Amino acid sequence: MTTIRTTCEACGDIELVPDDLWLELEADEIEGEYIFQCPYCDQTERKPASQRVVTILLASGVRYEVASPMTPTRLPSTPISEAEILSFAGKLDNENWSEHLEAG
Repeated sequence: MTTIRTTCEACGDIELVPDDLWLELEADEIEGEYIFQCPYCDQTERKPASQRVVTILLASGVRYEVASPMTPTRLPSTPISEAEILSFAGKLDNENWSEHLEAG
């Protein structure tokens, strides 16, 4: 099986297999980004992928998506925090929350 070496900001050098990451390519571009979740710390990482890296990853069997310029498929760089979830849940407790959706 192919091994792909990359770096996690928190853990340093790591090894992945093609199923552990995917490419996000821009329409009409030969470059993009590769995305993976570190198997040690679970942090989601986004790294630039030059034409050479894209070619190697595609040849290795890495999955890919082509992002439409009108509908970006960016993943959040950090997970939603517990405070954000609690804030959102608190706003749902408001009796007129559905009116805000309709207005907005």
